[in-house]
Amino acid sequence: MEKKIVRSISEFNNELKLKGFKAFQIEDDSNATRTYSRKEFFKICLTTGHSKIHYADKSFDQDGTILFFGNPNIPYSWETISTKYIGYTILFSEDFLKNSERSESLHQSPFFKIGGTPVLQISEEQRLFLNGLFQKMIDEQQSDYIYKDELIRNYINLIIHESLKLQPSENYNVGKNGTARIASIFLELLERQFPIENADNPLKLTTAQHYAENLHIHVNYLNRAVKEITGKSTTTHITERITAEAKALLQHTDWNIAEIGYALGFAYPTYFNNFFKKHTGTNPKSLRNIEV
Repeated sequence: MEKKIVRSISEFNNELKLKGFKAFQIEDDSNATRTYSRKEFFKICLTTGHSKIHYADKSFDQDGTILFFGNPNIPYSWETISTKYIGYTILFSEDFLKNSERSESLHQSPFFKIGGTPVLQISEEQRLFLNGLFQKMIDEQQSDYIYKDELIRNYINLIIHESLKLQPSENYNVGKNGTARIASIFLELLERQFPIENADNPLKLTTAQHYAENLHIHVNYLNRAVKEITGKSTTTHITERITAEAKALLQHTDWNIAEIGYALGFAYPTYFNNFFKKHTGTNPKSLRNIEV
């Protein structure tokens, strides 16, 4: 029997998971191996050169300076055509950017969501301005400033807001694949259920079947589309989002655990406790005590 090769986890990935953020300059690290879990981290790249980017059902042929936004739920690949390719990359988790703020999900951003346009053409003036922001993040992550994470979050948000002023690139080919649209609609509908603002208005859509019925499609079609485009099952997306909301409610509200469970669609507190422990390894009360 052929022996399975177990992939080792790089130090880079360990550091990234620990801190939730990493910035680096491409020209300084062109020979460095940066292996990390792409399914866990968002990515923003500022690059100059000729490349071809395949993103969900679109392909972008870009020459010059671009800003690229990568979503961990959307498969993409990058072909570098230029012999010289320079720029910056930042990687960050959604938890790092949101921290204690219960802000709108990155999945709703026009740059990160499925069906959006993840590539922007950048002028020389814009490149110089953005270069400064990326370099500031590199400098801050190495500093001893106690509030450096908050400062880095501000720089990321500034990049996103500056990008909103720019016109998205139209140099792409759209594949004739309706699965991307179905997956996009599902993720948008999922995010619209959150955040939970009122314990008396519980979550209505809690299963793949619920979402399929709401979208007026067969659940098997929904499951195939979501799995093909994101690499995760419909149920996994729902479970992860409910788990994230449960953590937020435990940390940022004074609702009792029974109220939180009910708000998230669990008829009985024991159902919520079992769900939470299965997907986090601890129970709601323990997490709340730790946070306090």
